[in-house]
Formats: sequence, C-alpha cells, structure tokens
Amino acid sequence: MDVASAARSVVAHNADTASENRIHDDSVARRYGFGGGLVPGVTLWAYMAHVPTALWGPAWVERGTMSARFVKPVYDGERVEITARRAAPGDGSGRGDDPAVLLTLVGPDGGARATGEASLPGAPRPAPPPGEHHDRPLPGERPAADERSLAPATVLGTVAGSYHAGAAPAFLDEIHEDLDAFAGGALAHPGWLIRFANAAVAANVALGPWIHVESTATHLGTVTDGTELRFRSRVAEEYERHGHRYAVVDGLLVDVTGPGERPVMHVIHRVIYRLRA
Repeated sequence: MDVASAARSVVAHNADTASENRIHDDSVARRYGFGGGLVPGVTLWAYMAHVPTALWGPAWVERGTMSARFVKPVYDGERVEITARRAAPGDGSGRGDDPAVLLTLVGPDGGARATGEASLPGAPRPAPPPGEHHDRPLPGERPAADERSLAPATVLGTVAGSYHAGAAPAFLDEIHEDLDAFAGGALAHPGWLIRFANAAVAANVALGPWIHVESTATHLGTVTDGTELRFRSRVAEEYERHGHRYAVVDGLLVDVTGPGERPVMHVIHRVIYRLRA
C-alpha cells in the first residue's frame, strides 16, 4: 500500500470520562487550563497504529516498532487525521535498513496534536536481557505518587491480564478500527496492549489527574485468543520540568500461557504524574 493511502481520518472519542484519572473529565481538565477532558493518549496511540498496520499488515503487529509523542490535547468529537510520509534517507529515522514512516496526528485546526514514527525491522528486535524485568506483587495500599514511590530503579508491581477475542469487537468499535488484520479479534490490537503500561502506573501509585505524554514500543510477538499476560516494569526516570513531575516506566509484556514465557512487547512509557498547580 502507498504511504499516502494509509492515512486515516477519525472522530476522536473520550471513552474514559468516568475513569479514576480525572484529567478525562471536562470540569477537572478545565481547572488545569484545558478545553475539556482529554482523549487518552493510549486511544491516540491506537488511532496511529492503524497506519503501520495498513502499510505492513500482521508482520508489523508481530515485529514492528512505533513511537508517539502527544504534543497538544485532543478533545472528544474532534475529527483528527493521521498522515504518514516516508522518512528521508539520513534523517535518523528507523535503524539500518528498516523502512520507516513518520506519523502526524493532525487536529481540525491543521496543527499537529501528536507526532511519531513506525518501522518494520527485517527481523525481530532482541528482547531485553532475561532478568531485567521482575515480578513483584501490587501494593496492598498504593503510596502517593511522588519522588520516593517513583524513584528510578523502583520495581513496580506486576499487572496481569488475558486477551479474549470475544471481547475485542467492543474495543475495536471504540477506536474505530476496521482493518482485516484485527477482524474478529484474531490479533490483539497494539492499542489494547499499550494499556498495560498505563495500568501499571495507576495500579502502583495513588495519582491525581495525570497525563500520558509519550511511548515507544517494540513488538516482539503477537497476542491471540486466550493469551495470559503479565506486564513487568520498573521506573527508569523521575524528574521535574516546567513545574510538572514526570516518570518514565520501562516495561515488558510477557505471554505466560504456556510452560515457558514469551515476550511480546517492550514499552518505554512517559507520563506527567503530577501536574503543576
């Protein structure tokens, strides 16, 4: 498929208005200077993942990469367009001979709301070394999110879940996904998988309104019906910028269905866990 024809247009939907993260609630978000509740970053990620899947098919879901940075809010009901163009040689995109495309999620005002990059390596990228990501029980009572609970090298509690094809159509409808690769829930959508990283943050610390601002993911294998999953993660960075407190989580999603284990996605996930007043 030609890169230009892989572009898509979608009316953004904020399905998380009742979630614990009140940044998705209109009244709370407005108190922080936004125009209303923010469409979740993981939803925007799912919209953007349509383009590389349309270009490269299930091979991208199996071994592709994508990074996305959410630079301006997207609000419920806004029509956004995800455009793509081939990366120019020598611009630093991709790795080696990996084909890369540059992605932009454009708002109705014509401005970029998110930017990103996707590639299809000729062979799967290596998983992180064994033992780099560890299981740890979730806390019985979540500590407040701060510089101590999110200190670099902190091992976070493991988030577990399972993928069932029968539940996939509701999620695909929510993100307006119609590609044949995901029809009937045959493959877990990358937008569903990336939610494990958000869940790991929310399950380990008590948060006020917070924002998912960036993710880089490397697919290491596909997830199909009945797969049991664990997301093991640790804090890679914690810092302050412009009055916001940021945390970066390094996580590995692992298939634990069989007698062995199989990594399926490596994620670097950046969030503003405490907004400036």
